[in-house]
Amino acid sequence: MTTDTLTLRALNRATLARQMLLAREEISVTEAVGRLCGMQAQEPRPPFLGLWTRLGGFAAADLRAALDGGAVVRATMMRGTLHLMTAADYLSFRTAIQPVLDAGLKVLGARAEGMDRDAVLPVARRLLEESPRTFNETRALLQAEFPDVNERALGFAVRMCLPLIMVPTADRWGFPRSARFALAESRLGEAPSDTPAVDELVLRYLAAFGPASAADAQAWSGLPALGEVLERLRPRLRAFTGERGRELFDLPDAPRPDADTPAPARFLPEFDNLVLAHADRTRVISEAHRPGLTTKNLRVRATFLWDGFARGTWELERKRKTATLRLRPFEPLPRGALEELAAEAESLVAFAEPEASDLQVVSEP
Repeated sequence: MTTDTLTLRALNRATLARQMLLAREEISVTEAVGRLCGMQAQEPRPPFLGLWTRLGGFAAADLRAALDGGAVVRATMMRGTLHLMTAADYLSFRTAIQPVLDAGLKVLGARAEGMDRDAVLPVARRLLEESPRTFNETRALLQAEFPDVNERALGFAVRMCLPLIMVPTADRWGFPRSARFALAESRLGEAPSDTPAVDELVLRYLAAFGPASAADAQAWSGLPALGEVLERLRPRLRAFTGERGRELFDLPDAPRPDADTPAPARFLPEFDNLVLAHADRTRVISEAHRPGLTTKNLRVRATFLWDGFARGTWELERKRKTATLRLRPFEPLPRGALEELAAEAESLVAFAEPEASDLQVVSEP
């Protein structure tokens, strides 16, 4: 059986279309977060910038309202990292991700010595049923109950093994530095589904990031052996071959624009899933430039796209009334690129730093 081949540019444009990066969409915050199947939210600000770059007319108040009303939640999900999810997706997929979170406990090593999760988790649940708590508070209370167990191990086990949701506040980006956590059922009125809906999760991944391989889906979710899932789903999918010879799966009716479709300049925030959601990331960034995405302490840098591909990183700083966005291209940009990037950057600065009276965009070597 032969399959169609997708060029790198065709793969790029298909992914950008799913990610709402070919044109800003006029949809609600909740619909956008659902279409993206979550947004990485290790820090509170990046999802606001990520939605700004994808949605027409987006205002920070839109996301704060969705968080306050419970339509969107911030919780530990894919790869054991914090994500924004729609409440419906969180309830549907939290159980599917639990094996990833269980595996994450291995990082505790000897610190987990003497810890009995079956004893710890009911106590933690009782404490959080009494009131939402920060993890500093939760760890201290658990340490009093289990004085011979490492305090950090207690807190980490609770974070990984109980369905918890961060409680939003009136802070500018929705959450304080040390946020309180609540049990999902307390915050949403119901507990996550007991059914591990892995098949549906993989289909949603393809809708948001496809066409993609099993290895890509595994890199995004942290789940192993998704090749078996894709084989089970094969009758419902369309298969392609990438330029590197990998088999790629996709939903039959998903958008796959022409490879020559124009891609506007776009700015992605730190930790954006577009640059994290595939094992083979050449559809977005070259192998030569990929190492520059991550700092020594594992922060994922903010990137900018030109002609659909990551061409450099950017940083935004504010000093008094002056806000400066610094572009750091990986290599010299094509003629005309800087002008388009600067126009988009000025709009981003105006959104991110509305109180600044002086906006500057600087390109550095």
